[in-house]
Amino acid sequence: MIRPHRSARRRSARRPALAMAISGLLAGAAALGAAGCDGGALAQNTSASSGGFVSGSDSSTYYAPADRPAAPPVSGTTLTGAKFSLAAQRGNLVVLNFWGSWCAPCRREAPTLAALAKHFKGAPVRFIGDDVQDAPANAAAFERTFGIGYPSLNDPGEQVALAFHGAVPPVGIPTTLLIDRNGHIAGRVVGEVTYNGLRALIAKILAGQS
Repeated sequence: MIRPHRSARRRSARRPALAMAISGLLAGAAALGAAGCDGGALAQNTSASSGGFVSGSDSSTYYAPADRPAAPPVSGTTLTGAKFSLAAQRGNLVVLNFWGSWCAPCRREAPTLAALAKHFKGAPVRFIGDDVQDAPANAAAFERTFGIGYPSLNDPGEQVALAFHGAVPPVGIPTTLLIDRNGHIAGRVVGEVTYNGLRALIAKILAGQS
């Protein structure tokens, strides 16, 4: 019987371990790619987003009127330089979407948000974005590409996002908060929104705002 050379046996013994190590590295890379990249302060508020943004379909929460925390009185400057105040939107349902042009799930959900903003154009519903950790030029290109017709706050330091941490915080990127006409948080969607899911949540909140 011909026995393999000792060095050959050592190489053979190392192969399973090497294969397992490579498999583990690939699995880790795939997980990071699915979950996203560093989202700064938003990434520190959830175990659901490894790295700062959330992939996959939406996970929505509806808050009954008696359980709705007040939204903070945030204000800021939009990407076009206009002033925005959340308090000035009282009387409308505000759909506040936290996004960044660097975020793959944000790119996937952008056409849905643009379509829903058009769908609710005649209703007391206002869409507003909050663009975090982004360059204005990249954000503007994002809005042009996906036909975003509603304004977005320029929030490179995530100050608007941080202001919500005492109420219902954004959970990674993207997160969408729904603020009722009285300035209270009525719903939250973690991850990519779906057309039917977000439309139903908006309709439910509107129905309770008689």
